[in-house]
Amino acid sequence: MMSLLFDEIVSCNRCELRNFSKQIAERRVRRFHSWDYWGKPLPGFGDEKAKLLIVGLAPAAHGGNRTGRVFTGDSSGEWVIKGLYELGLSNLEKSTSKEDQLVLRGVYLTNSVKCVPPKNKPNSIEILICRPFLEREISMLNELKVILVLGRIAFSSVVSVLKLECSFSHGKVCEGPITLVSSYHPSMQNTRTGRLTWDSWIEVLRKAKVLAGL
Repeated sequence: MMSLLFDEIVSCNRCELRNFSKQIAERRVRRFHSWDYWGKPLPGFGDEKAKLLIVGLAPAAHGGNRTGRVFTGDSSGEWVIKGLYELGLSNLEKSTSKEDQLVLRGVYLTNSVKCVPPKNKPNSIEILICRPFLEREISMLNELKVILVLGRIAFSSVVSVLKLECSFSHGKVCEGPITLVSSYHPSMQNTRTGRLTWDSWIEVLRKAKVLAGL
């Protein structure tokens, strides 16, 4: 059951990233000084009957690591949730906290790495340690048809789990028992530089939705 996996992820202490997440939670930043940060490994969230799974890199230091929910409270999350809202897959246009009553329709969100890594760059061992959690999340989504991967690290993790031979490029579709769709990650590094525009983001998100039959 997802609830048991949720508890296992939260209690994981298999690598140093848990301590790093905790350190960020203790230091905070000025704009979120009043927050009681989550500061632990972060499980996925969404519809357990999902046909579409969206996989990102890792929790944002002052996003998911603060709020306790994936793609919540940071700029990447704003793009993901707003895009889902525009396509009728989210009841809210913006996700700000676990108390905002967000509901996703046919979509589940997670990350390939469950704790925030330094400079958003987990090492190969940290990625490998987290991979069984991702594999179990995928296996537990019994109605899953499509995985939308955000960025190369998430792509590599999912390709490894699904045992696919496929290369990464934005908008690319890889066929298999579960269809894989690739996208640049909607990080500020990509959105502010124009590498990922809003139109291209909605286009790839809509492609994943259609392939999933949502």
